[in-house]
Amino acid sequence: MLNIVLFGPPGAGKGTQADKLKERYSLNHLSTGEVIRQEIKAATKLGLEAQEQMKDGSLASDEIVIGIISSYIEAHSDGNGTIFDGFPRTTPQAEAFDDMLSQHGQSVTAMIALDVPDEEVVARLLARGKVSGRADDQSEEVIRHRIEVYKAQTEVVKKFYEKQGKYIEIDGMGGIEAVFGRLCEVIDRIR
Repeated sequence: MLNIVLFGPPGAGKGTQADKLKERYSLNHLSTGEVIRQEIKAATKLGLEAQEQMKDGSLASDEIVIGIISSYIEAHSDGNGTIFDGFPRTTPQAEAFDDMLSQHGQSVTAMIALDVPDEEVVARLLARGKVSGRADDQSEEVIRHRIEVYKAQTEVVKKFYEKQGKYIEIDGMGGIEAVFGRLCEVIDRIR
């Protein structure tokens, strides 16, 4: 089973690339951000808690995110594997994730990170905010805070997977097809 953690800052193109990878390799795709937004829209207890935590650009708590992922793994333990987009983001999440997968006889195949410079991330998210209407993509201050939170909390996850020999970084700049080609080269090599 192919379990890919797709990593990168907000606006790096994870969702776009995950959709293409899902199609090419017949994988499931779990976007943590999208699932959380669905919970917020449905005004569930989990969604309202996440909304309160995220209103200033912070990440949802480990407890909320781990609960979402645990339910997902239970419901999707068959198939060719999954692209996990936006998870894990902290060491406790990564440790819980490894445990959850292990209980189903699975493991993370690789963490593939899209490397995109901060200024490009800001430009991409501001442009996306004009189209999507997402409030968290319309304020440069909130975007820069999201980038800083991402860096502070996720650098340790990179090290977690580096120690396991599962961390791979690729250039996230260029056209969608160019980045997709780089991702496919890596996946074809490791699967």
